[in-house]
Amino acid sequence: MSKKPRKQVSFDQVLAALLDTNQPFPARFLHRFSDLSPEDLERLKKVWGQVPVERRVALMEDLEMLAEADTLVSFDELSKFALDDEEPRVRAGALSLLWECQDPHLINKFIQMMEEDNDEIVRAQAASTLAQFVYMGEVEELPEATLHMVEDHLLSTLSRDRSALVQWRALEALGFSSRQEVPTLILRAYTSNDPAWIASALFAMGRSADPAWGQHVVRMLDHPDFDVQLEAVRAAGELEVEEAREPLLNMLEEGIEDEEVRMAAIWSLSQIGGEGVQQALERLLAETEDDDEAAFIEDALDNLSFNEGVMPFGMFEFEIQDEKDLDHIIDLESEMDDEEDLDEDMLARLN
Repeated sequence: MSKKPRKQVSFDQVLAALLDTNQPFPARFLHRFSDLSPEDLERLKKVWGQVPVERRVALMEDLEMLAEADTLVSFDELSKFALDDEEPRVRAGALSLLWECQDPHLINKFIQMMEEDNDEIVRAQAASTLAQFVYMGEVEELPEATLHMVEDHLLSTLSRDRSALVQWRALEALGFSSRQEVPTLILRAYTSNDPAWIASALFAMGRSADPAWGQHVVRMLDHPDFDVQLEAVRAAGELEVEEAREPLLNMLEEGIEDEEVRMAAIWSLSQIGGEGVQQALERLLAETEDDDEAAFIEDALDNLSFNEGVMPFGMFEFEIQDEKDLDHIIDLESEMDDEEDLDEDMLARLN
């Protein structure tokens, strides 16, 4: 017997549940905040002030978790509205939900929040959110004047904001930038002997697409500070530092106690590739008894195959029936070659 289709939850039900503080807000209602219609958004605005602060905060946190798990949802309209919430945790949550939103009309709002908000977490999150516009400018998806304007404000924040947290996030956002002064700022942070600044510098290095940072990254792979080591491992993968291959393989061989560093090492090896990587990942896959870890390693193996140019067709057994099938395969291979050319072009522009 086939299942009956799930009935669409009305927005009246969602608003009623949001205002009912005697009951937990149902998780199954969260999807209704995705792609809000103008009418539903206006109705939400009218009752938003009646929703207790802690419930608004919890809602933003739940929506962020859902967005991480489901790439098809979009909470942009709610988040844009929530940027002006009186509660800083809600504003910070709204910024987090907008980290992939590429609407250039938000740039001035993000800059204003980075420079003027009275909460340092909000200012720091606004700086982080501006990183995507630096990247867009570098790949010529924003006007050059807009890119320079964003960079100028990030540079000003880096030098003037009294909060180290905000400064770290501004530096990390500038990691995408090809501005002449940025490498000096990254190197200054790297040589500061402050683990927090070193971690931020490594984060920025990973975004730079500049292989010249490779030797600095490798030096920090065995740093005793957790954050520094983690960012070094991640940066090694982002920059595809071949010199990091053996240290990372040794780390996995010896066993890494921290799960986050272990997962980062696995993924970075899938980005670097080369001798011994596939065998090491396959061995880890065979040894693990954790389903989530197994799925992650399988994704890493897929990523390794993609990065090393192994076509997915080899994963399947099929027969070419006629010339149409052959033409289709040739077309797909041509599309993949075009994508590789685009990737090389993007890296060239970033350098």
